[in-house]
Amino acid sequence: MAPTIDLTGKTAFVTGSTRGIGHAVAVALYQAGARVAIVGRDAGKAGAVAATLGARAFGVACDVSDGKQIESAIAAAELALGPVDILVNNAGITRDNLLLRMTEAEWDEVLAANLKGAFLTTKAVLKGMMKRRSGRIINVSSIIGLTGNKGQANYAASKAGLIGFTKSVAKEYGSRGILVNAIAPGFIETDMTSGLPEEARKAMLAGITLGRLGRPEDVAGAVLFLASDLAGYITGQVLVVDGGFAG
Repeated sequence: MAPTIDLTGKTAFVTGSTRGIGHAVAVALYQAGARVAIVGRDAGKAGAVAATLGARAFGVACDVSDGKQIESAIAAAELALGPVDILVNNAGITRDNLLLRMTEAEWDEVLAANLKGAFLTTKAVLKGMMKRRSGRIINVSSIIGLTGNKGQANYAASKAGLIGFTKSVAKEYGSRGILVNAIAPGFIETDMTSGLPEEARKAMLAGITLGRLGRPEDVAGAVLFLASDLAGYITGQVLVVDGGFAG
């Protein structure tokens, strides 16, 4: 019998899941049977997205750079859906600029959302996971965290930091049955890439072995795998989903 992914009875908390990659991840987890907390800055939008999924979804507003908001959001999600078994740290922003032009605010905003947010959210779910001696934490990094990119020193630093964070937390809590991994997407068809000039898009495609931009569903499939029993002996790893871009 072919292996299947069944997350029935599991609760997932997915940050930045009202659109793009996060939304595709939430849909995939829901379709696999999980209860899913849709997390975004806008309460109305989070609720609307949850409503489109069904009764096992719950929308909650949260700024992931604010520890108190995170604790409140997780408490609300767990009251509605049950203890968090799967955490997907997907929320992230960009504030691109060349380093000499980059402001301190542009640096701080990106690090707060992309790296501090993962730290705070992970910390908030760890005690419960430790008590149950099980849990999956999946951090959405980026190939930019592996390769760097001009004009994205802040973003690259945040995503590289997320990889180091992943490996450290995996070592700390593996003995408690908590698996921690990262995914490094390449160039994915989202709002961030839709406005690219045609020349820039062609140049980007030329460097991708598979000859196309990725789809949010491509990343969602990798998250689904890492959240499942199929990945029960994998922790502290970075799964690159980039169509061959990074080589």
